[in-house]
Amino acid sequence: MKQKKTAIYIRVSTDAQREEGYSIDAQTEMLEAYCVSKGLKNYVHYTDPGYTGSNMDRPALQQLLIDVKSGLIDAVVVYKLDRLSRSQKDTLYLIEDVFNPHGVDFISTQENMDTSTPMGRLMLGILSAFAQLERENIRERTRMGMKERVKSGLWPGGGRIPFGYDYDQQKGILVPNKDAETVRKIYDLYLEGYSTGRIYKMLGMKYEKQAIQILERKSNAGYITYNGEEYLGQHKAIVSLETYQKAMDFMLERSVQKTSNGGHLFTGLLVCGKCGAKMRYQKWGKHECKIVCYSKDKSKPHLVKDENCDNAMQWAGDIENIVIDDLFSFSLKQKQIDDVRATTQSVLEVLQNRYDEASKKIKRLYNLYASSNDDILLETIEEQQKQLANIQAQIAREHERNALTNKIESVKKTLETLEETWEHMTKQEQKNVVRSCVEKIVISDSDIEVFYKFDIAT
Repeated sequence: MKQKKTAIYIRVSTDAQREEGYSIDAQTEMLEAYCVSKGLKNYVHYTDPGYTGSNMDRPALQQLLIDVKSGLIDAVVVYKLDRLSRSQKDTLYLIEDVFNPHGVDFISTQENMDTSTPMGRLMLGILSAFAQLERENIRERTRMGMKERVKSGLWPGGGRIPFGYDYDQQKGILVPNKDAETVRKIYDLYLEGYSTGRIYKMLGMKYEKQAIQILERKSNAGYITYNGEEYLGQHKAIVSLETYQKAMDFMLERSVQKTSNGGHLFTGLLVCGKCGAKMRYQKWGKHECKIVCYSKDKSKPHLVKDENCDNAMQWAGDIENIVIDDLFSFSLKQKQIDDVRATTQSVLEVLQNRYDEASKKIKRLYNLYASSNDDILLETIEEQQKQLANIQAQIAREHERNALTNKIESVKKTLETLEETWEHMTKQEQKNVVRSCVEKIVISDSDIEVFYKFDIAT
């Protein structure tokens, strides 16, 4: 029968810990001295250099667990509790579910803890809780620091760098690389009407999803998305916000088209004005269709709003003619759009100048602090950073307004000549025009009301 051994477990995660007295040599020396003082001469080392204590994915620890379960270990000795684990859950699992069932004592020399005693087990629970609290506090401070970093327009770092960019660690920002031109090409082709399935093949990409991910990435337009919030980044945009927004609108329109059940002009836009249910095209005769409320369709009970709805059926052709005439009747006020655009550009210039001045001021303050270490300067720097973040938020809002204005202008230009070009459009082109500006079409018997996504006359 093999003689049981005492396991000396040692872990060091960073260079900083080695400097603070947690080095492998320092831990080994102290733990061996402890074993000798207790008469534990038959000991073996398990060492994990450069591994975090936040999880149990450590080779030496895993080998130790195997040896414990094989009955080869009598006791486990560590320099300090957090050397075993920084997770309360993992610590309790190791001792309660692994060490104790196999008759293995756990000893932490710095906390004077020995789980073979009731007091040692009590201390274990208390100290494990403190170790977990410390880890969560560190994580929270890191998260707060990361958020402030992103709010100032710097890339959060870590994870994958977006395709089309490199990461400048010194400046903390993204820098467009040789693939940026491919990113621009993806947006151009998509807005020209090519599907992502064709684009990825045309550009020699590995899979279609990559093209979709690139299109959806707002960092391409100069923004940073962090924890569900968007911030204006300091990095150079590959495409304009207007181009990005057009691509997203186009993607939404295509998704609506994919989920529609037919090729009818207003599928998905029709709403019953009496019960609020959706309405659909229903074939009537050999070549005609009528518009029918879904509340009258007993085969789809989940779409029924009022089974007694008495909204009259209307000929689809009549409804389409009324709505198309409504589209043709819009008069455009291009001068107003031009005035709004000029104002928006003017505001952006002012805000950008303020941002540049604030950035220079912060740099000067940091230089002063570096030479004087005056804590009052830190308060001034913090205040200036808040002002900088506020200016960034204003710039982001103005960019969004500018993108919306551009979208309105684009729709208006289409509507300017819509009456002349409508008959020459394909069915899909007609559907695209309708979905670019119509929110819904409400039908109450013979009354038709068209609701638009925005006021295109202003």
